Amino acid sequence: MLIDSHCHLDFPDFAPELDDVVVRARAAGVRTMLTIGTRLRAFDGVRAVAERFPDIWCTVGVHPHEAAEEPLDEATSLVDQTIHPKVVGIGEAGLDYYYENSPRDAQIRNFRAHIEAARATELPLIVHARDADDDLCAILSEEMTRGPFTGLIHCFSSGRKLAETALRLGFYISISGIVTFKKADELRAIVADVPLDRLLVETDAPYLAPMPHRGKRNEPAFVVHTANAVAALKGVEPARLADATSDNFFRLFTKAKRSA
Repeated sequence: MLIDSHCHLDFPDFAPELDDVVVRARAAGVRTMLTIGTRLRAFDGVRAVAERFPDIWCTVGVHPHEAAEEPLDEATSLVDQTIHPKVVGIGEAGLDYYYENSPRDAQIRNFRAHIEAARATELPLIVHARDADDDLCAILSEEMTRGPFTGLIHCFSSGRKLAETALRLGFYISISGIVTFKKADELRAIVADVPLDRLLVETDAPYLAPMPHRGKRNEPAFVVHTANAVAALKGVEPARLADATSDNFFRLFTKAKRSA
């Protein structure tokens, strides 16, 4: 069994054929999927996808791109949504200094609110990281001194400093199809050093389709290619990688239940 630990099944890209997308994922051995919240105003759609399928779970959060449009002065609006049994995580949240679709101070304020929500609910935090490694390392380290919380760095494509900081803080590292890209040698070197018991795999669908599907719309079934690439880097059989990353997922996302 494989798990796609990060996808966006509520996006319009999947609306015409969501049932078929899920069937293809199951046929590929992907038995569990986590569909991710990026806007509170769109969360009803995220939750509806999770409610529709027994092996799909969801998270609630505000993507850093949306921080200016959906400012969070406190964590209550996130925490309230976690009462639902299908909501198993907080995010995605974090910092994106590459696009800077929202001002940095708004991103940081929202990120801290998400951390507060993760701490209050004891649900894992899904962290988006792009070109903001130093601030992310500083904020995560500082916030951990205020009280423990768990989480992961999703779609990891950052530098070794963030990987080492995240691992030191007890976080997991989730790997996307980027690891299969031709110019991702630095990422592959980092992945090779991440302990097997701290790795997850994901698609970030509909984005970042792995080779040999690069350039196409991504979907959960394609996580198989990412998992095979990670298995090769770790020097283990794909079946062992699948078992390990599935165990890691359920160890982190304790509210999610294994599919029958």
